[in-house]
Amino acid sequence: MVHVLAMAAIGTAGVLALGAVAAAPDPATPPARPEYVLPVAGSAVIHAFDAPEAPWAPGHRGVDLACAVGQDVRAPADGTVAFVGTVVDRSVVTIAHPDGLLSSLEPVLGSVAPGAHVVRGQVVGTLQGVSGHCAPASCLHWGVRRAARYLDPMELLAGPVILLPDP
Repeated sequence: MVHVLAMAAIGTAGVLALGAVAAAPDPATPPARPEYVLPVAGSAVIHAFDAPEAPWAPGHRGVDLACAVGQDVRAPADGTVAFVGTVVDRSVVTIAHPDGLLSSLEPVLGSVAPGAHVVRGQVVGTLQGVSGHCAPASCLHWGVRRAARYLDPMELLAGPVILLPDP
């Protein structure tokens, strides 16, 4: 004997309607883009995004933000923590956002676990004291990508973003 399961939905009157099927999301319509904020509030950009000419070519695949060692690093948008761990010699926290983008924050000692849901502005870790490409200063590297293509994180922020020249 074969049993067939029908999907069920509960209507506004609380009545169970067998066979009701929710409409599938339209794959041609991308999910709404969440609001993004700087992972370190009020931070200055030390090194801007510089897209490589080809996927294997040199470039700067993110932005470096001025940040003090031990400073809280926050989720730039709502999402699910995809990775917390070490990549080469740096601790990294990666967040998968509902619009399909991935934010990677480094060097960040994570305070969240993979699979955890985070909201925009929630602390996800602290900046580690690792000498990196901002040495001798410390900085947070924020990279954003869709699949293998890196994007300029600053273009995700609402409102005008003004980069000031070095003093």
